[in-house]
Amino acid sequence: MKIYVVGIGPGGEGYITPVAREAIEKSDVVVGYTVYVDLIKNLTGDKETKTTAMKQEVERCRMALEECLKGKDVAFVCSGDAGVYGMAGIMCEVAEDYPDVDIEVIPGITAACSGGAVLGAPLIHDFAVISLSDLLTPWEMIEKRISLAAEGDFVICLYNPKSKKRVTHLDRAVELIEKHRAGDTPCGYVKNIGRDGETGVICTLKELSGNDDIDMFTTVFIGNSSTKVINGKLVTPRGYKGV
Repeated sequence: MKIYVVGIGPGGEGYITPVAREAIEKSDVVVGYTVYVDLIKNLTGDKETKTTAMKQEVERCRMALEECLKGKDVAFVCSGDAGVYGMAGIMCEVAEDYPDVDIEVIPGITAACSGGAVLGAPLIHDFAVISLSDLLTPWEMIEKRISLAAEGDFVICLYNPKSKKRVTHLDRAVELIEKHRAGDTPCGYVKNIGRDGETGVICTLKELSGNDDIDMFTTVFIGNSSTKVINGKLVTPRGYKGV
């Protein structure tokens, strides 16, 4: 009995790795958030599927564990990479009292990588990934991380920049970053990565503030002091000699 915690990437079929595809194919049951299971319905075929709505992460883990304890192999799917804001950690926690359950984490393509590719090459040098969702992390801690990343001149990739309830978090993040970077710092954002309606926009740090085009399906990239726009691509040079 085995649980594969599978990162399916941003959503498009082309972004699903062969290893992830293989794990889904050899599983008896597929468990996950309804939207993500729907994204891979061409792979699930006539397999048994079990889903829950958003914000029921622990329930999904228990559901996967229950199926596994029945002797079934389970593909427990999530978007992006299972180990980057994904379900691998919580699955290990829920299964702590079941050491005989074999849990294998199958990596996927996280939004920092797939979104960065849409814009060009913003993450070529050191970068920090920060989620602006304060559902599980105190906002004070998020602000501290933003400020320190900005002070350290990291390229910053922001997940969960806005939602219907969190409409000012990105503006506050920009305000904190502007203490260390110019308003014309090259930045960008990508919506619906790997899905229908994918769009990538290059802009400045100042233009991120009050931007109503950015939503919960958007990943934001904030350049460092070296980031530039080259032929329409957002690029952070690494400093190779001769260039």
